[in-house]
Amino acid sequence: MSAPSTPRTLRLTLAYDGVGYHGWQVQPTLSTIQGELAAALAHVTGEQFLPQASGRTDAGVHALAQVVSFSLHAPIPAPALLRALNRRLPAAIRVLSLDDAPATFHARFGATAKTYEYRIFNRFQDPHSLAETPCPPTLARYTWDCPWRLDLPALQSCAASILGTHDFTSFAAVDPERDADNYIPPTATPGDLPPHIPVGNIRTVFSSEWFATPAPDPLLTYRIRGNGFLHHMVRNLVGTFVDAACARTSPADFPHILAARNRSAAGATAPPKGLFLVSVEYAESLQIPTETPAPNRNK
Repeated sequence: MSAPSTPRTLRLTLAYDGVGYHGWQVQPTLSTIQGELAAALAHVTGEQFLPQASGRTDAGVHALAQVVSFSLHAPIPAPALLRALNRRLPAAIRVLSLDDAPATFHARFGATAKTYEYRIFNRFQDPHSLAETPCPPTLARYTWDCPWRLDLPALQSCAASILGTHDFTSFAAVDPERDADNYIPPTATPGDLPPHIPVGNIRTVFSSEWFATPAPDPLLTYRIRGNGFLHHMVRNLVGTFVDAACARTSPADFPHILAARNRSAAGATAPPKGLFLVSVEYAESLQIPTETPAPNRNK
């Protein structure tokens, strides 16, 4: 059977353990998520291409539901391709779902919102005791084992102060070409981009909150949902939240740090292993169409 002349677009949802990988984006001589997926696709389909993700996660960052799009000529049914990829991929990377998508679907430029979580192991369970709870080895790969006692109300106060639309320059890595979610090619013009793509360092945060979970796995978890995220933005926010939560700064300083629009005004970058891409959202017009039930002709 000859391959169709027009390629089909597929949408894939991927989960991965980022420890041991140099991020999403393919790099010469380094192991990356994109590189592993591209190699598995080439082996299974015989076609060479780079699949496109909703955003570029950094080295050591995890994903629970990264969305990927690619075009394929091979007439392999989506369920068979999913099974074949999971047999070929390393155990740290798994395809959760794979479906045919509209030809216009693009994982990166179609995304309208993303949710990230950052997880800190909470050593200090009793606010009145100096006793520390050791971080279990089963959590060590996926949390920041923070050595300081953190004040949860201070974390929550800082998180609330970034809701809405702001210039997040103070929390962006000093390398604008590495915009994690919405990198704009230097040759692009406004007419080339969908209207929902944020430009510059302006981003809108829809929700931002910290919550605690008790033993046996005591965690302080930060969840943020927004229309896009700059390179290192979530990890820089967390590092600055932590400064306020252990009294190196104050929650009252946070609006001033945001308004400074200067990376040196904010705190250190939190370690990558605590960060998870949780979900990616798309406009209804870009969703994979659901099958319409056949009419019941017996009625």
